[in-house]
Amino acid sequence: MEKEALHKRIRSLFRRHHLLSIATVSEKGPWCASCFYAWDEDNNTLVITTDPVTRHGTEFRTNPQVAGTIALETKRIGRIRGAQLTGTVSEPTGDNLSRARTVYLKRFPFAALTEIHLWVIQLNHIKLTDNRLGFGHKEIWNRK
Repeated sequence: MEKEALHKRIRSLFRRHHLLSIATVSEKGPWCASCFYAWDEDNNTLVITTDPVTRHGTEFRTNPQVAGTIALETKRIGRIRGAQLTGTVSEPTGDNLSRARTVYLKRFPFAALTEIHLWVIQLNHIKLTDNRLGFGHKEIWNRK
């Protein structure tokens, strides 16, 4: 149901890109990190890997609410497009871990050569900006 409700331009952006800038916040203040992501289209989640001892990995456990961006880098104003999002991070277990691993390794097969610690971001809000449709054109999606 949510997959169909997600706008086709958001789906296209998530399929075509692979780098997520993710933000956390703690008593230390805000923090940003860049992570490769794989989109689990059937569950509308993003799968990332990062070591739990990184600052953002530690903060995922203390405050799982995150924000992020996925953006096309371009100098041409009329081609700018990207998404701002919020979500909730968790560490998958059992069947969810198997699925997350399959999704991630399908996108990044080279990651099978190393030990990876997976996290899943349950998307709550997405705002897509696509200037190809007019300056500042927006598509909004919210989890129901």
